[in-house]
Amino acid sequence: MAMITLFSSPSCTSCRKAKLWLENHNIPYIERDVNKEPLRAEEVKEILRLTEDGTEELISKRSKIFSKLNLDLDSMSINKFIELIVDNPSLLKRPIIMDDHRMQVGYNDDEIRRFLPRDIRQRELIRATFKADFGEKAKDLVVERD
Repeated sequence: MAMITLFSSPSCTSCRKAKLWLENHNIPYIERDVNKEPLRAEEVKEILRLTEDGTEELISKRSKIFSKLNLDLDSMSINKFIELIVDNPSLLKRPIIMDDHRMQVGYNDDEIRRFLPRDIRQRELIRATFKADFGEKAKDLVVERD
């Protein structure tokens, strides 16, 4: 299983939720405080590679620095964007949870499940399907590993 990196900051409530979720599901991760250890250009490129909505998905428009800098993201080159994030890590939405293949920006109860190992996701899907089909009779269903 690929190692998960959690880019966070201490004051972020959603970051604390993500950490708790990962710990409760026994999923190992590396935490990086983006304010103490800003992202390198290569890491920003990797995040951009995994994003679904491009730069929009990554920037916190509610951050103080965003309003102060008066940015026009639409006309900004990718290289300028990368430089901007490296120099101003507090512009990023947090947490950013990622491994080699997946990324999630912000905390979302449903989306974070993608970081569960495949066999656990499959067992949960089987359990949910049985519960949908058999209702109360399936409430104590246990799906074992092979």
